[in-house]
Amino acid sequence: MALSVGATAPNFTVKDTNGNTVSLADYAGKTVVLYFYPKDDTPGCTKEACGFRDNYSAYQGKDIVVFGVSMDNEASHQAFTQKFNLPFPLLADTEGALTKGFDVDGGGYSKRVTFVIDGTGKVAKVYDSVKTDTHAIDILADLGAA
Repeated sequence: MALSVGATAPNFTVKDTNGNTVSLADYAGKTVVLYFYPKDDTPGCTKEACGFRDNYSAYQGKDIVVFGVSMDNEASHQAFTQKFNLPFPLLADTEGALTKGFDVDGGGYSKRVTFVIDGTGKVAKVYDSVKTDTHAIDILADLGAA
């Protein structure tokens, strides 16, 4: 079962779409939306990513950081990002450490689960039943940022 509300989010250090190192600790004091998804460039994952893309300015305006996470590699993330013009980084969890740390391992892929992590590193909200076409807007509404 995925981490629950109130749990301390595991710190992580992974590479993003562009090969930059990203650590949760770098975002202390900010709200982080960490959405796990199974695979780049598949129908549901594309709908979800494009929803975040289309609403990204609302997240930025509220000082909320968005990261997509799958077990795909950087090259796959780069192609997915370019194809759909994604303005936020995707995290390459090729070893599955992040997926396992958040307990969303689907057996070789990340389950579709989103975590909202508050500025103190605690899990503030868990979405384990995601409507891919409205997910980004649903989170904004829940955060009072819509």
